[in-house]
Amino acid sequence: MLSSAEVTETAPGFPRSQTSAAYIRLRRDILAGVFAPGEKLKIADLAAAVEVSPGAIREALSRLVPDQLVVSRDQKGFVVAPLSIEDLEDLTNLRCDVEAIALRRSVALGDDGWEAAVLAAAHRLRRTEIKSATYRALTPEWVERHAAFHAALVSACGSRRLKELHAQLYQQSERYRGLSFHVEGEEDEAGGRDIVGEHQLLVDAALDRDADRLVDLAVGHLRQTTARIVKMAQTLPQLKPA
Repeated sequence: MLSSAEVTETAPGFPRSQTSAAYIRLRRDILAGVFAPGEKLKIADLAAAVEVSPGAIREALSRLVPDQLVVSRDQKGFVVAPLSIEDLEDLTNLRCDVEAIALRRSVALGDDGWEAAVLAAAHRLRRTEIKSATYRALTPEWVERHAAFHAALVSACGSRRLKELHAQLYQQSERYRGLSFHVEGEEDEAGGRDIVGEHQLLVDAALDRDADRLVDLAVGHLRQTTARIVKMAQTLPQLKPA
């Protein structure tokens, strides 16, 4: 938890740094599935938990609305954006299309610096513990480095807008991954998959400049995760089709 000592006051009223701290904390917790889809976000409770002012929480929640992580309801405050199997499948289909375009462009345009960035991101990810030893969730470090790895793969695509779209879709998908970790009785975080091996195959295909194989592996990687969550939907009432 961020403490008040970690927030530097730089302006009258509630400082911008408090809003930023609240935004980072709430965004992380929503992506990790700490808050249930549709759950009402009580400003006073959140302010006490994060140790910032209610005004900072209110502004942070407003910033999370365009991220599609929070919904603002007239006269009713803020709630966590809902999730559904239909949305997950639509999101996955779009991610696969965007991923394919971005990866093919990166293979075509990437230089030695791109290859080095992919290798470095993969190395950092491989050296990071994936699952928290204290509670049922991915470690924040792994979540951050996993995002950085997938961002590195498409970083040479040559389009700022394409990279931003890729990042936005990735972030929205992380909510489903985070929610799945709160299911009782799951054997492990990967559902029996060799996640490290899957990532290494992506690296190998990228370095070999084999665009077709890289796209096939990446799409399979995404769809396996979606298939696992859909299979678990019967134990996730938040994701049951209407």
